[in-house]
Amino acid sequence: MGWKLFISTHFDLKEEFQLDHLVKIGKSDVTTGPLGLGTNKVGGHNLFDGLKDENGVAVVKAALNDGISLLDTAFMYGLGKSEELIGDVIQDYDRSKIVIASKAAQDPNNDLKPNNDPKFLKKSVDEALERLNTDYIDIFYIHFPDDRTPKAEAVNALAEEKKAGKIRAIGVSNFSLDQIKEANADGQVDVVENHYSLVHRQAEKEVFSYLKDNNISFIPYLPLAMGLLTGKYGKNDASKFSKFSAEEFSGIIDSLGRVKTIADKHQATVAQIILAWYIANPDISVVIPGARIPEQVDSNAKALDVKLSEAEFDEIDQLF
Repeated sequence: MGWKLFISTHFDLKEEFQLDHLVKIGKSDVTTGPLGLGTNKVGGHNLFDGLKDENGVAVVKAALNDGISLLDTAFMYGLGKSEELIGDVIQDYDRSKIVIASKAAQDPNNDLKPNNDPKFLKKSVDEALERLNTDYIDIFYIHFPDDRTPKAEAVNALAEEKKAGKIRAIGVSNFSLDQIKEANADGQVDVVENHYSLVHRQAEKEVFSYLKDNNISFIPYLPLAMGLLTGKYGKNDASKFSKFSAEEFSGIIDSLGRVKTIADKHQATVAQIILAWYIANPDISVVIPGARIPEQVDSNAKALDVKLSEAEFDEIDQLF
């Protein structure tokens, strides 16, 4: 899904974090490194308590300085605030080396309910361009499907924006397989961003095969499962993750214990090993963990230095 290609040229935003392979997004001409930054904690005051804009700015700068080129944002992250903060930061960087992904669907004139109407999507692109203070957006997603707009019509609207040079790649997010197929009726979808992690693997059975057959990239959100896959929780924390039964949670903690053994071998953290697993997975194009403070970005970036053996990759795959 997309492809990962080892090449000899690198982004040079920061020497020690040069990427050793680029990922092509679907059928577009967008290429990026395999590790991005999810920015819902950059300006996402409507989603998280206690966020500080100065921390959000520092997080974006840390990512770019660490050689992380893809910034994944959305209107819904602070109702445009995340895009505005990113737009301010990127003025001090080489725009050609940054891949910006944004999303829209929530209609501020209708209680933030999803709206895939072509006119609404085109207006959303223009407004995102203004907030991001840029001439183009590399990837633009329909953030959520609505229950009335034919999906191919919605995608065709974005195809017109692509032809106009306002966006470079077309994405859909939170779409089921049937909705993805409808959206891709004319072969214009480049990338899907859906919920996926080592403890939430339904996408493997539900959409991976179709995406691979149709040259559509896959980018998972919540790859660290709201912090569960960082290794910082123990068996006494089951109440914080109520979606899992007590038995399931206990099994996940046991599996993370084994991941810790692998991490120690690599002088890495559990989170870095989990991210390295996604980076090595050919079914995943880019992994986009979020961060509240720049130190978390710096730590995540070190996952690029971890090279799992085939045996380690397979063991982690089977643990979850």
